Amino acid sequence: MPRRPAYTELKKTNRVTPAVGPGLGDVAFKGFQCPTVGCTNWLFVRSSELMGEYSFSCPFCRATYGSGDSVKLFDYDLVETVTGNQVQTGEFDILIDEYVRNADEFKYCILCFKLKSLNAFSAHSRRKTGRQGECRQCKTPYNSIKNQTRLQDQHREASQKRRLLVDLGGTTHFNSQKVRDRFGDRCFKCGKDVSTDGAAQFDHTLPIRFLWPMTTDNATLLCAEHNGQKGAIWPGEFYSDPELRRLALLTGLDFDLLSGPPRINPDALELLRDGTFVDSLFEKYAHYVPDLIKIRNRVLSIAAVDFFASSSNISITWIRQADAALQSDLTPAGE
Repeated sequence: MPRRPAYTELKKTNRVTPAVGPGLGDVAFKGFQCPTVGCTNWLFVRSSELMGEYSFSCPFCRATYGSGDSVKLFDYDLVETVTGNQVQTGEFDILIDEYVRNADEFKYCILCFKLKSLNAFSAHSRRKTGRQGECRQCKTPYNSIKNQTRLQDQHREASQKRRLLVDLGGTTHFNSQKVRDRFGDRCFKCGKDVSTDGAAQFDHTLPIRFLWPMTTDNATLLCAEHNGQKGAIWPGEFYSDPELRRLALLTGLDFDLLSGPPRINPDALELLRDGTFVDSLFEKYAHYVPDLIKIRNRVLSIAAVDFFASSSNISITWIRQADAALQSDLTPAGE
C-alpha cells in the first residue's frame, strides 16, 4: 500500500562530514583483520564480492588471498604425556573461506556516515541488508527532533497502534518498584544509576512487537540510551551471552527463550485462534488494517499461525493484500 505523505520534512544543511555515496547506505561489508600473521590492518570488503570465486588484497602488507586459500599459523606435534610417543604431526592453518564466512558484517549509517556492525541497526526486512538506514545511536535523537513537530493526530495514531499490540499481548500485571528493586535501580546494560526522577525506563525484555505484554517478570530496567537502542529487538540479538544468563537469573525467563530466535507469545496465539476475538479486533481497529496485516504476516512467518483464517468474516481483499505483502517480504532484493 502507498505510504502516507510525511507531515514534516527535516532539512539538513552544513553537514560536517560527506554524505555516503548513492546506495552505499544499504550495502553490507565483511570486516576482518588481514589474515597475514603479524599484519594488524583491517579490511572491509563488500559481502557481495566475497561469494563464489573471489580474491582480496591488503594494501598494508600487499598480501592477496582468495577462495580455497589457507594461512599457516604453526607446526604441531601431538605427544602422549606419559610415554612421550608422537601421536600426530602436522600444520595448523586457517581456511580463508571459513575466516571470511565467520567475519562480522557492517554497513554505513546514512546519518553519521560511520561504518558500524549490522547489530547497531534495527531490523528492516525490505532493505537489502535487512537493516534500517540509520544506526540506533543516531535514530533516537533524530526521531526526538522529528517528534517535536508531530501533529496531535500522529501521536494519537501511534498510541492506538501500540494499544493494538497491547491488546494482543494480554493482561498486564506490572509493579515498577519490584523491577527497580530487582535491578538495584541501575541500568542492566551499563550499570548507570537510574534512581533519579525520569532516569529509569522499563523495557519489554521479550518485545511487544512479538506480542509479549509488559509484566513485572518481563521488564528490564534500562537507562534512556540503552532503552532506545534495545527497542523492539529480541534479547538474544542485543545482549551478550553472559548478560543473557544474568537476565535469566534476574527475571526468571528461560535462558533458551531469551537467547534463541524471536518467538510469538503463546498466550497471544491462543487468543488469535479464537474467531470471535479476531472479529472484535478488526472491528475495534478498523482504521488500522495495514498494521493488522503486518502483525498477521509476522505471526504467520514465525509461528505458522494464520489468525486471518480464524475468522470467516475477514474480507478476501484484505487476505490478498496480506499474502501479497508477505510474498514481497520473502522475495530476495533485486529479484
